[in-house]
Amino acid sequence: MTTDEFYMSRCLELALRGMGSVSPNPMVGAVLVHEGRIIGEGYHEVYGQAHAEVNCLKSVKPEDQDLIRESTIYVNLEPCAHHGKTPPCADLIIANDIRKVVTGSHDPNPLVAGQGIARIRNAGIEVVENVIREECDFFNRRFTTYHVKKRPYIILKWAQSKDGFMASDEGKQVWFSDEYSQKLLHKWRTEEDAILVGTRTALIDNPQLTARLWEGKNPVRILIDRHLKVPGDSKIFDEEAMTIVYNLCKEGLEEGTIFVSLKPGENIVSQIVSDLYRRSIQSIIIEGGAYTLNEFIKAGLWDEARITLTPVVIPTGINAPDVAGKIISTEKLVNDTLIVKMREDR
Repeated sequence: MTTDEFYMSRCLELALRGMGSVSPNPMVGAVLVHEGRIIGEGYHEVYGQAHAEVNCLKSVKPEDQDLIRESTIYVNLEPCAHHGKTPPCADLIIANDIRKVVTGSHDPNPLVAGQGIARIRNAGIEVVENVIREECDFFNRRFTTYHVKKRPYIILKWAQSKDGFMASDEGKQVWFSDEYSQKLLHKWRTEEDAILVGTRTALIDNPQLTARLWEGKNPVRILIDRHLKVPGDSKIFDEEAMTIVYNLCKEGLEEGTIFVSLKPGENIVSQIVSDLYRRSIQSIIIEGGAYTLNEFIKAGLWDEARITLTPVVIPTGINAPDVAGKIISTEKLVNDTLIVKMREDR
């Protein structure tokens, strides 16, 4: 590992602390180094508040302030060049006359898209780009998908029995995952913007779709309920989180729930994905059931699949989806095994 790679990896470690708190912004970490010594570190902590570069420079001790202009700043994403909720970080770097800037990924946001790097270079500051680029790009894959593909990053998630079923065909709730896997799921919920289920899952399981088993924010709850069959007193409509219902009958806001009427005859999944993009939903977990998961798979609208294999055996049931993709990790949990797949064309 080179020196630049070492400090860029540290940027990613810092940036990860902002997961679940900075969307629709990217996760960014920054490290300021003077002659092999880190004199400042920071990361983007909360959406709408200071960016990583700002927090990094604020962390520099008074006795090290004079070293800033002789230092190198590492940032896993190109510094921004536009006025949003905060001033441009490229201008901050220039104002502090930092000697050198090392970046990982280019910013896919059209408001930046190379302008940050260009502005810094035009100020006479040395710039090194693309350090562990592939790792940095993957790290902010939600942000990139949102800006490049104009849709949320879509994660398919399900648990399946040893014999390949993901639900009972008798319309009864069946628990496959153990307590550890359930807590892991709730952790995932805090990391994404939204979570989606279909009518059958809402009726049979009556899920709350919150992150109550893990500290963090609740995702926006998405329900596909074409004919509004799910009762109003279901847990998915409680006050713990916002809920959006995609249907064919109703439009508007009612008792804290947003109803979105879809166009009949057009692909429902595509309509939902486009609407979520307009609502700045950057990532979503599809929790099923099987019909809903398969609709996203058939539409080619998914990026990642998280499949929990359990030792549970049931006599008969609904088959789990069969999704093609590259296996990027296999992890043994307590009793279960987690397989993560990515689309081959990503």
